Order: sequence, then structure tokens, then C-alpha cells
Amino acid sequence: MEVLTLPIGETSTGLTLPSSVPDLTTFCRLDELGLVVTGQRLEPDRAVLACRVVEPDRWCRRCGCEGVARDSVVRRLAHEPLGWRPTTLAVTVRRYRCTGCGQAWRQDTTQAAEPRAKLSRRGLRWALEALVCQHLSVARVAEGLAVAWNTANDAVLAEGKRVLISNPARFEGVRVLGVDEHVWRHTRKGDKYVTVIIDLTGIRDGSGPARLLDMVEGRSKQAFKQWLAARPQAWRDRVEVVAMDGFTGFKTAAAEELPKAVAVMDPFHVVRLAGDALDQCRRRVQQDLHGHRGRKDDPLFKARRTLHTGTDLLTDTQRERLTALFAADEHVEVEATC
Repeated sequence: MEVLTLPIGETSTGLTLPSSVPDLTTFCRLDELGLVVTGQRLEPDRAVLACRVVEPDRWCRRCGCEGVARDSVVRRLAHEPLGWRPTTLAVTVRRYRCTGCGQAWRQDTTQAAEPRAKLSRRGLRWALEALVCQHLSVARVAEGLAVAWNTANDAVLAEGKRVLISNPARFEGVRVLGVDEHVWRHTRKGDKYVTVIIDLTGIRDGSGPARLLDMVEGRSKQAFKQWLAARPQAWRDRVEVVAMDGFTGFKTAAAEELPKAVAVMDPFHVVRLAGDALDQCRRRVQQDLHGHRGRKDDPLFKARRTLHTGTDLLTDTQRERLTALFAADEHVEVEATC
């Protein structure tokens, strides 16, 4: 059999084939960050990747003259873990000095990470997905990135606000709102409740899951009313349905700020209220049929105890009426009997 040997990356038809040489930069997703890997070192507790910035960034930002390289510094960033080892990027950043005005600057690394951040953008994305989608704790996320708990927590909160809270597109297409309270603080200080606002449009239309819109501290009519008042009037006019529990404060706030929307109770609270009503009805029927026998706070129980232990305190008429009552096994008020 004759074997045709072709150069790497070319075919007889002119198509391009991927190179057979492993590309660590692409594998670690550093090409998205404007970095290229120049070396690696495996330590017992982490993997360190030596990187450099692809763009030279030699032009002065003040006067536009070309700068000359002075020296370089190493910026360490926590990257998304590869395997069971946390990954750290040791990015070599060059420093330049302008030949015209003398201005000094460093290479732009904003594509790789935020200024003064300790996590790369890929590491920050991994932390947010691990916390929201995989339900990992902040401690587990910090362990996977090999950073302190406060570092991971502050970075995730800032990224969550940027992606979720500060995104103006998250309010688009909202037709059905859901509101409920949630206990988020289990300490004595501070308000332990928050008001949760959810977009239920996808659930009603069958186009997708529910989306979290916002969480407001407190559980009151005023908290929900202020949140609705902060939305544009055109957005409020498009809301058709507001699903809530039996709290009248939410209903009043929705009626004042969303007069065109229909207020309904969500199925969970409907079933819960129906179960509570059924349980109260069962207890009432049981008490009407059998009384409170066996309970120490029951008047009939107290009367039985008085009849057997304190007969000297009763008159003959009272003793006869109580004896006849117990024999008939009827439940009446003791005060009326005595």
C-alpha cells in the first residue's frame, strides 16, 4: 500500500487540518483572554502556567509616541481548575516608557482579568457557574481556585451583580410576575426576610424555566411597591398577571402599581391553604364528636379530676349533674353545668 505523506495542516484538496502538536493555550482557554502559554510547572497542590500578553501595547496613551520596554512584572491570577489541581496563571506583563513625554505604563491585561483582580475571567466564570449551577459552597469554590474565602466571595458577588443585576435586558419580555418572601438570615440582628421577584412568563408560555429578577430586603407592602415604582411605566403596563401567596401587602402593592394586572395565588399556596382548611375542619368535627378528652387544658378533663379528687368542694346537685354528664358521654361547658 502506498502511503501519501502531506505537510501538517494541508490536504490534497486544499483543506486545512488541525495541527497534531498539542496547543496548551487553546486547551486552557487562554486564547480568549489574550494570553499565550510559554511554560508550565506542576506543584503538589497546584499547576502554574507561565503566560505572556499577546498584544505588545507599545504606544503611549498620552501623546501617541512609541515606548521602549523598561522591565517586566509578574501578575498572578487564579484560573479555572484543570483536573483536581487548582491552576494559577503567572502572567509576565511588560512595562514601557514613552520616548516623547516620558509616560510609563504596563501592557493592557483587561481582556484577561479586571484591574487589581486576583481571578482571571475564565476563573471567575467557573466560580459563578459552580455556585449557581452546581450548587457548590463558597468554601468549595475558594478551595478549587486556591484563593481565600473572602476573595472568592467578593469576586462572585461582583460578577453576579454585573451579569444578573446590572443587565438591563433581564427585564425584557416579562408578562407574568411571581412574588414571595424568603428567610435568608438566621441571626437575631437584621431583617431575616427578603422579597423575591421572579419572571414566570416562560412557565406560562411553556418556553422555558422561571427567571430570578431581583431580591429586595424586607417583607412588606412598601418593599414590593417601591420595587415596582422603580420600573418604567411602559414595563408595568405590559405585566398581565402577578402570582403571590396570601399576604395582603403584596396584593395591595400590585393593585396600586399594576392596576391592569390580574392578581392570582400560586398553586403551592393554594394547596397549602386547602390543606390547612381541611385540617381545621377535621379537628372541629373531631372535637364536636369526641370532645377534648385527654387534654389537660380541657374543661371536661378538669371537671373529671375535680369529681374524683375534690368531691368535698361540690354540692350534691353539682355532683349528680357531673356524674350524669360523664355517664351520657356528652361534651358541654363545665361552667354552664356548675
